[in-house]
Amino acid sequence: MQCNMIKHYILNLNPTAKHEWDRCILRDPLTAKRPEFAKLIAEAVGADTGSYLVSVNIEIQVLEEAAVPQAEQLSLPFTEVNISAPMREAA
Repeated sequence: MQCNMIKHYILNLNPTAKHEWDRCILRDPLTAKRPEFAKLIAEAVGADTGSYLVSVNIEIQVLEEAAVPQAEQLSLPFTEVNISAPMREAA
């Protein structure tokens, strides 16, 4: 039995992430859930009980790359405000 199945996922790479599990994340583009490969393979094999020797071929093709924008430092002009009147306390 041979089954061809094409699935699309979003891969997020962040080598500077605080936690190891956040450095490489694979998610479904519609549900944002992480793929369960064992479940996907079981669906491809069928519903019959048994043990199977399976061959899984993973071919990676980058379809689109979205660059992460660098944090830009904004400089906003501030004008000085001179308050000469004493502030009144709120009642």
